[in-house]
Amino acid sequence: MTSQNDPLSLSIIDIDQLEIIPPKVIAEPLTLNGWTHVLCNEEMPIFSNTALSIHDILSDDRKGAMELASVILQDPNLTVKLLKVSNTPHYNPTRQKMVTVSRAIIMIGSDVIRELTLVCAFFESILSAINKHQANEEIAQAIHAAVHAKSIAMATNDKSPEEVFIATLLNHIGSISFWCFCGGQGERIQALINKENYSSEEAEKKVLGFKLTDLGASLSKAWKLGSLVEESIKPKALSKNPRVGLVHLGYEITEALKEGTGSKKYEACVKKIEALTNQSKKVIIEKLQNNTATAADIASQFGATDAAKILQSGLNQEVVEEEPPPVINKKELQLQISQDITSIISSQFDINLLLETVLEGIHRGIGMDRTIFSLLGADKKILKEKLSLGWRKEMYDQKVIFNISEIPHNLFFYALSGTQAFWAKPSDDAKLYHLHDISVIGKNECFMMPVFSNKIPIGLIYADRGLTDQPLTEEDFTAFKYFAQQVNIALMLYRVQRS
Repeated sequence: MTSQNDPLSLSIIDIDQLEIIPPKVIAEPLTLNGWTHVLCNEEMPIFSNTALSIHDILSDDRKGAMELASVILQDPNLTVKLLKVSNTPHYNPTRQKMVTVSRAIIMIGSDVIRELTLVCAFFESILSAINKHQANEEIAQAIHAAVHAKSIAMATNDKSPEEVFIATLLNHIGSISFWCFCGGQGERIQALINKENYSSEEAEKKVLGFKLTDLGASLSKAWKLGSLVEESIKPKALSKNPRVGLVHLGYEITEALKEGTGSKKYEACVKKIEALTNQSKKVIIEKLQNNTATAADIASQFGATDAAKILQSGLNQEVVEEEPPPVINKKELQLQISQDITSIISSQFDINLLLETVLEGIHRGIGMDRTIFSLLGADKKILKEKLSLGWRKEMYDQKVIFNISEIPHNLFFYALSGTQAFWAKPSDDAKLYHLHDISVIGKNECFMMPVFSNKIPIGLIYADRGLTDQPLTEEDFTAFKYFAQQVNIALMLYRVQRS
């Protein structure tokens, strides 16, 4: 008999009896502050959290690759997208497969991964099946301009072409975000432009009371996107930074290409690039042509298929529809991550990198909802988070803390008292689930493994499926024990190397 919780049971229910809940409709704001608030908090909250978390990491010298990996791994969709893009020839010309975020950070560099994370998170927030034509036009132009700007930055030996790419891509963030989520206001703006010959800025001011560049500046400030992004959004006259000039030149090129390669605008752009790079006109024109194809490819990789079609329309090439993310083969992923761990342990390893990789192996390889490595407090009464994945927090810097109760024993005291992994089950170990523990982790099955240094417990690895309430299996426990034990092996080898 089909259970009520089984999705198949819907097939025997009269559809007319089902209550149709309409999607939440968000009223269009009427002010610049209103639009900023709605985009940050209601339409794009995940991007807001990611952008602000990355800013916190960048502004704190004590934080680095471990914290960056943790931010990325909180979002499974972002993780898959980032690893897919990281493995493309554009970012990974050596074609060494990267299956973990930690490995991608090492191979590509944390600076580039930070920038890629922002882009992937942005596209995750804006792309949908109902994106309007104007939104896709804006996305296509932003990617196209970004590729041109990065190409010129590389030719001028810029210190960070990827930063120029991001600043260019996000330069029109106000327009892109508005056109992805607008309704009647967008229609009125387009009517003024198409039927009454208003300029874009005039129409925006008439309908909204502000320009979309103002919205971009407001969003950039709210999301703390960085100095080059914020500086490039300001009017050209306010900045003498040559890197800001590269951002604007990227857009000048896209506008010139709309008028054709024989236009005065196009010739002016070529001359500007000649002056900046000392390249020949022939080389510049060839690069500009190649950049369009590159932009279309990048758009496809980010999932912006409609924008890619717009870019490819002038090249007479077909856009390959983005394939859905492959179903993760856990066995294969576990094997690949274990190879990464072996590689780390067999060299002069970084203990933080090992921890990141082990937790990623448990979290993604086994398929856990929440995974955490916690360190034992000096008073032996608490375990404080060192690195966590999947925990729902109000603030990124908030730390998960487990209490340790000796009398009577609780889960964490019991786990630390042993030397092996522990599979806790509410049905068998009810007395170990204290009220305070339940308030932190819930009352669900979990895996735990103590971590030792010189045979003294210093911390604990914990994992559960407390969010989805999916059952744990013997196969899961075996994989957990393997991954967690790698930390103890590594710490033992680390002590030997240091002695």
